Amino acid sequence: MDSFVIVIGRQYGSGGRSLGKKLAEKLGVQYYDKELLSETADSLGFSKELFMKADERKPSFFRSFVSFNYGSPSAAFSSYVLSDDNLYRAQSHVIKAIAEKGPCIIVGRTADYVLRDHPGLISVFVHAPIEHRAKTIISRGEAETEEKAMEKARKLDRSRESYYNFFTNRNWGHADNYHLTFDSSVVSIDEIADLIASRLHK
Repeated sequence: MDSFVIVIGRQYGSGGRSLGKKLAEKLGVQYYDKELLSETADSLGFSKELFMKADERKPSFFRSFVSFNYGSPSAAFSSYVLSDDNLYRAQSHVIKAIAEKGPCIIVGRTADYVLRDHPGLISVFVHAPIEHRAKTIISRGEAETEEKAMEKARKLDRSRESYYNFFTNRNWGHADNYHLTFDSSVVSIDEIADLIASRLHK
């Protein structure tokens, strides 16, 4: 599969970004996660900060209302419009452009949906019990207690789910949306990387 693109969805703390980086190194291809936002911003001449505000977060009702009712907004409204549908379209355009360049790994940003018609797509979802993910979150220094780590994981998972479902009309994390799903508490990130790489080498 010379033109493969591996896209990875993940629960927070399950190791999806680590998997993406390991696969990129193992396969010798480019890796993309939040860099997509800055690349989109650069290509359109907008600030990176605007794009970071919409990082896998569903548009608020007010932003959607403003976008719908003010098709050609004044400067006062421009940040709202760029934070929802128009921003998502721009980001999707960049995802497709990256995929056209050649094999790569893309984490998040509904890339599995954006690239659903790509002939070399391999979509992956990584999950794990929240107790397992809490330990990972604590080890990364992102929370001090298991309770706070679990709260953080639930909050960010809700955000990702809302974002994904809003823009794709699919159900985030449901197995039938992906080619492969893995529980990283049962199969290690290294083992998952080996399994996916071996599939490409068949």
